[in-house]
Amino acid sequence: MRSLFDYDTRTVDLSQMKLLLVDDDEASLVLVRGILERAGYERVFTCDEPMRVVERFMELRPDLVVLDMHMPGRDGLQVLGDLRPVLPEAFPVVMVTGDARPELREAALASGAKDFINKPVNPTETRLRIRNLLEARYYQKQLEEQNERLEEAVRRRTADLEHSQLEMLVRLARAAEYRDDDTGEHTWRVAQTAGAIARRLGMSPARVEMLMRAARLHDVGKITVPDAILLKPGELTEEEREVVRGHAKAGAELLSGSRSPTIRLAEVIALNHHERWDGKGYPNGLAGEAIPLEARIVAVADAFDAMCRDRVHRRAMTLPEAIAEMTRGAGTQFDPVVVEAFLRAVDAGEVVYQEPARR
Repeated sequence: MRSLFDYDTRTVDLSQMKLLLVDDDEASLVLVRGILERAGYERVFTCDEPMRVVERFMELRPDLVVLDMHMPGRDGLQVLGDLRPVLPEAFPVVMVTGDARPELREAALASGAKDFINKPVNPTETRLRIRNLLEARYYQKQLEEQNERLEEAVRRRTADLEHSQLEMLVRLARAAEYRDDDTGEHTWRVAQTAGAIARRLGMSPARVEMLMRAARLHDVGKITVPDAILLKPGELTEEEREVVRGHAKAGAELLSGSRSPTIRLAEVIALNHHERWDGKGYPNGLAGEAIPLEARIVAVADAFDAMCRDRVHRRAMTLPEAIAEMTRGAGTQFDPVVVEAFLRAVDAGEVVYQEPARR
C-alpha cells in the first residue's frame, strides 16, 4: 500500500496531525476518511451535523477542515462563517464541491477557504491537496512554537535585566536612607505599608506588587542632598529646604528613561510623593486626583513611617500620636480616601510599626 510519504521525498511526519471532515452525507464521509487513512493519516475525525461544527472544532482543535459545500439546513459557506471567529490565522479549510460556478468559489475563497476538492472525489488529487495544505500548516505551527520560545527567552532576559536594574537602584536608595535612618529599613517599611493601603483600596495583586517594588525607590533622590543639610539638627534655612525639596526631581531624573514598568512607576512616585492633596506640596503644586494614586499612597506611608522614627531634629511619635496626625492631615496634606484605607489597614494589624526606644 502506498503511504502519504510516497508522494514526497521529504521526511516531515504529518500522520499525527488532526483532520476534521464535515459532511451531512455519511457515505461521503466514509469515502474521504478512507482515502486519508489509507494515505497514512491516523487522526481523522468526522462531523455530520453542520450546526455542531464549531463545537466539534473547539473540542478537537484540528489542523485542517474538509468542508462540504452543499448541505441542507446550513451550507458550507454558512458553516465557514460560523467557524471564522475561532479559526487561527491562515488556517487551512478545503471545500468539497461539484459546483464549478466561479462566483461560488470566489465567495468561498473570500470567506477563508484555502483550496477545493472537486466531486466526484479523486483519491490522488485529494491526497496531494491535503498533503500540501497540511505541510504548510505544519511549518506554520513550527514557526509559531519557535516564536513563542524566542518570546519567552526575551521575556526572561528582560525580567532578569529589570531585576538587576531594580536591585541596583534599591541598593542606592538604601544607601541614601542609611544616612538618616540607621537601620536602612525605611524604604522597606514604606513599601509594606503602601502595599497594605493599596490592598484596602481594592487594587489588583499585580498592581500592588508593582507598587511595593516601586515604592522602595521613592526617596532615591536623597542621594543628592548633602549630609550637612540632611543631618542638620537645627531648623533648616529656606535655601536648605529648597535643596531637600530638590530630591523629588532628582529621584525622578535618576529613574527616567527606563523601559521597565516598575521603574517608570517609581519615577512617578519619586516625583510626586511630596505633593499635597490641597495643592501646597512640591515640586509642581499638584492637587487632588491630579496627583497619581500610587504617589498619594506612598505619601501617606512615607509620612507615617517618618513620624514613627527618631530624627535628628525631633523625637518619634507614638502610634496614637502618629494616627492622630495622619487623621488631621486627611483632606489637606493627604488624600482622605487613602487615609481611610490606611486607618483600616492599621486596625487590621497590616501596617508595619515598631515602638521607638525611649532614652
